[in-house]
Amino acid sequence: MSFSVLTKGHYDYVDVTRKVQDGIKEYGARDGVAVVFVDGSTAAITTMEYEEGVAKDITEVLEHIAPERGEYEHHQKWGDKNGAAHIKAALIGPSVVVPVRAGRLGLGRWQQIVLIDFDEKPREREIHVTLLEAS
Repeated sequence: MSFSVLTKGHYDYVDVTRKVQDGIKEYGARDGVAVVFVDGSTAAITTMEYEEGVAKDITEVLEHIAPERGEYEHHQKWGDKNGAAHIKAALIGPSVVVPVRAGRLGLGRWQQIVLIDFDEKPREREIHVTLLEAS
C-alpha cells in the first residue's frame, strides 16, 4: 500500500500512524510486521512521541549537527541549498519496522510513526507500507 503526504519542508513533522493503521485494517493483516518507507533522500521516517516539545528538541539537536544555513559540498554540485536535509535524512533513515499484533500496530502508548521532511521547500512525499505476515 502507498499514500501521499503534502509537506511544508524545513522540519515538517507529519504523524502518519493513522494512515498506516488504516492500511493494515484494509489489507486484513493479523500478525507480522509493517515496513514503512518514504521515497526521497531529504525526508525520514521515525517513531517518536508526536508532540511539539519533542519535535522542537529533535530540531534543535539536528540543527547542531547539520545546520540548514551551513555550506555543503552538495550545494556547489547541484546549485540548491538542501545539503543539510540530505544529512539529517541519512542520520534518521527512510524507514521503520513496526510489529503488527492482532491487526494493530504494536506501538507504545506515546509512540507514533512520523514523517519528517527536512527539504528546503514543500513537497509531495510518497509513503510505502509493506506488510510481512507471520506464518
